[in-house]
Amino acid sequence: MLNPDGRVIMVSGANRGIGKEVAKRLREQGYSLSLGARQPSKLDFDDAVLTHVWDATSATDSQAWVDATIKHFGHIDGVVLNAGVLLEVGLVEGSDEDLDTLWAVNFKGPLKLIRAALPALQASGHGRVVNITSLAGKRLLSPNGLGYAASKHASMALTHAIRQFGWDSGLRATAVCPGLVDTEMVDNVDPPTGQFKIPPSAIADSVTYALALPNEASVAELLVNSRLELSI
Repeated sequence: MLNPDGRVIMVSGANRGIGKEVAKRLREQGYSLSLGARQPSKLDFDDAVLTHVWDATSATDSQAWVDATIKHFGHIDGVVLNAGVLLEVGLVEGSDEDLDTLWAVNFKGPLKLIRAALPALQASGHGRVVNITSLAGKRLLSPNGLGYAASKHASMALTHAIRQFGWDSGLRATAVCPGLVDTEMVDNVDPPTGQFKIPPSAIADSVTYALALPNEASVAELLVNSRLELSI
């Protein structure tokens, strides 16, 4: 297992939900953190944590955040791709604007951030990317969820592209794929019969596990179910 002391991790969407819980857990374990959010003033962490504006739809925020992180800490050892959005775009219903937003936030934003951070991650020798995707990136439960699932399937492809591209430099990538997580995003969603809402702390545990694995123990996908179901 890799020692967190001195390792610098960037976390996107760290102001609430899964991202906030991940950042808290990583800080407790001794990681140095650089946190990105659209409103960094709402990030409530100690002064040792670097905060920076990051909007997934911005053409310039990713490079600016990476540059600020390297200037402050000198290096980057990992990125947790957490920011995401859930909008209903189905096979028949749903707007082009919502579909564009799904792709911009769930796929293009993380891609821009990784492109900016890639040289530093490869230079680390043990770079880590943990992409918090969704079980929707593994299967489609309803045609009404087509747009979201499509964006998450693309997110899964991003994870595997990172793994393949950075393998020889020690860069490893893991897709953490949760079911229904108890966050503001699904406040109005009642779990179907037989399901439960996963506490964000369980996802934080999964992220810290993936970050700490040695180069010789690569885990490509980590599925976190919120119900009993057949293996995906």
